[in-house]
Amino acid sequence: MKKVAISLFAILVSTSLAMAEDAGCEAFRWPVTREQALFATAPSTPSGATLAVGAAADLALVPAEKAGFAVPPERAPAEGTFGAVASVAVPPEGTIQISLSGEAWVDVIQDGKAVKSSGYSGAKTCPGIRKSVRFKLAAGQATVQFSGAKKETLKVAVLAPE
Repeated sequence: MKKVAISLFAILVSTSLAMAEDAGCEAFRWPVTREQALFATAPSTPSGATLAVGAAADLALVPAEKAGFAVPPERAPAEGTFGAVASVAVPPEGTIQISLSGEAWVDVIQDGKAVKSSGYSGAKTCPGIRKSVRFKLAAGQATVQFSGAKKETLKVAVLAPE
C-alpha cells in the first residue's frame, strides 16, 4: 500500500509540474502581451534614465554596490549582482505596472520611502518575461530601483494596468 501511495504522489507531482511548464505566459495573473511587444524593440537605456509610462527600456545595469540606491533595497542584493536606479513620472491615475524580463528585485521610492507593491505576478515559463509588479502611487515623480539581477541588462516595461 505504501508503494502505491508513493507512486500516486510521484505521478501527481510530475503532472502538476508538466502543467505548470505548459502554462507559459498564461501563468501570469494578468496579460503580458503588451510587454512582449515592447521588449522586442526596447532601446538601450543607461542607469539613471527616466522611464516612460507606456514604453520599455533595455536597461544597462551596474554592479549593485555602484547603483546609487536612494534607499537600501528591501532585499539586500547578493554579492556579484547588478542594479540600477531610474525615475518615472507617475500619471494622475497613480497605478503603474513594472514588468521585468529577468530575475531582479524592484523597489519604488516616493517621498523618500519605499512603497509596498499592490500586486505581483510571475512565471518562469514565459519567454522573455519573468515578473510584473503593480504599485499604487501618488501622481508625480518616483524613483525605481532594480537590484539583485544576475545579468548586466534587464528589459523593463512601465505600463498602466489593463
